[in-house]
Amino acid sequence: MPETSSTSRRIVLGSSSPYRRELLSRLKVPFDVDLPAVDETPRPGETPRDIAWRLAIEKARAVARKNPDAAVIGSDQVADLDGEPLGKPGTHERAVEQLRRMRGRVVVFQTAVAVVCAATGFEQVDLAPVRVTFRDLTDAEIEAYLQAEKPYDCAGSARSEGLGIALLEQIDNDDPSALVGLPLIRTCRMLRAAGVRLL
Repeated sequence: MPETSSTSRRIVLGSSSPYRRELLSRLKVPFDVDLPAVDETPRPGETPRDIAWRLAIEKARAVARKNPDAAVIGSDQVADLDGEPLGKPGTHERAVEQLRRMRGRVVVFQTAVAVVCAATGFEQVDLAPVRVTFRDLTDAEIEAYLQAEKPYDCAGSARSEGLGIALLEQIDNDDPSALVGLPLIRTCRMLRAAGVRLL
């Protein structure tokens, strides 16, 4: 096995997201996927940042209980519009409503990642906020985008790695993959600390 694929501890991604799966595969290390059974309903008074942070660690802990020897990755993303959480729209109508509200405004995508190893008691969680400035979109642009991408499983209805980039004026962040759903710089740092060799 080539050195770039060596790992001293099994990795498990605690997520059903195909986007996170694709991002993690960029590290060229083997990993398994296990779906966390976590209630993602926001709690009263929780900020978008708090929701993302709590769900990332809860997902990692839930999967770590079933995979105690593994380094388990949990992650969550919540779009933050002036303190109001915007989750996955789920429907076309809700996506239209979200994008109309975000046009011409700055939205902070709060992306949290956690790594947990139950066997060693290792736990780390971090947040990679991404400030996104949306263009002043027309209704026709919103409709054309949604018909083309159908991003109903994306927080804030915007898939930046696809046509959604055309919705935006500017992206400000320090971890380029965070907006897609898994901040790989932070993830790599945590995996190394948990005993995973990446290089």
